Amino acid sequence: MSLESSSQAAPTPALPERGGRSDTAASVLPGIGLCAAITAVAMAAQALEERVAGHPYIEALVLAILVGIAVRTAWTPPARFRTGIAFSAKQLLEVAVVLLGASLSLGAILASGPALLAGIVGTVVLGIAASVAICRVLGLPARMAILVACGNAICGNSAIAAVAPVIGAEPKDIAAAIAFTAVLGVLMVLGLPLFVPLAGMTDNQYGVLAGLTVYAVPQVLAATVPVSLLSTQVGTLVKLVRVLMLGPVVVAFSLIAPRLPQAAGAPGAPARPGLTKLVPWFIVGFLALATLRSLGLVPDAAVKPLTQLAGVLTVLSMAALGLGVDVRVLARVGGRVTLAVIASLAVLIVLSLTLIRVLGIG
Repeated sequence: MSLESSSQAAPTPALPERGGRSDTAASVLPGIGLCAAITAVAMAAQALEERVAGHPYIEALVLAILVGIAVRTAWTPPARFRTGIAFSAKQLLEVAVVLLGASLSLGAILASGPALLAGIVGTVVLGIAASVAICRVLGLPARMAILVACGNAICGNSAIAAVAPVIGAEPKDIAAAIAFTAVLGVLMVLGLPLFVPLAGMTDNQYGVLAGLTVYAVPQVLAATVPVSLLSTQVGTLVKLVRVLMLGPVVVAFSLIAPRLPQAAGAPGAPARPGLTKLVPWFIVGFLALATLRSLGLVPDAAVKPLTQLAGVLTVLSMAALGLGVDVRVLARVGGRVTLAVIASLAVLIVLSLTLIRVLGIG
């Protein structure tokens, strides 16, 4: 579900300017505190599972999302909580992605081989084409179809936010695409791990599947951490390659945009997104830390605590993500958009499973 966001949550509200750092901290603390309380409940529940059953059936990360959604459904957090919730869902989760770089050697990227890299590019291209076709068959406008296709095939809300100004999309179409991917992104995080037992997938195969289908880099982290470290590393690597397709795709649609029919109410002059929208800072940070790790500049003793910290931040961020999900939004988005997004995602999953089979990934 935003920016590459990370988290597919609503945009982070502007922080107060007056009062300096103390006001900034005061604005985020209530929301972070609420997320931390949910995190504590989720982690305590996992610890109880481990004590009673020997292992957790539902990880703290998933429990945090479910508890967050339950709280959001029963109670809408007041305004004073929202800045901290948005901060936890976005910035803290992005920090967790950066820290994950300490556990990955760049040798893994080179070892992935040109076949997988080409397969990722092909999956993105075919995914966009198939999604646009599905949307148009269902009667969605051309610009709406492009938003859904790019969000589905690349990185959810980040791709939508980057492509929208380039094609001159209408605000209502942008809002509808982002609202639905926010909900579906969370459902993907919760449901995708079921492929491991149901399809008999290895950790490596599941990592590739998650990297090719989950919307945002931080959500890949959330969907793979409960499975294994290998799945997390592979999924993040595949997802990073997928995100890097955003730049070429935005350029391609900027060339196509003048040929699209001008919709009433759409912005007249399409804009070009800045570099930070095409290459989010946390991807640069992840690659930088992975490079330092590969060069031996990150000591082995630091890897475990950094990975553990990333795990805690991820659980906290999933609590925030749950708090940001209003399941009632599904009723407001519209049947055709709902069907188009779900069908597009199903096609992307089929393409990903086909790639895994064709390349013989074990």
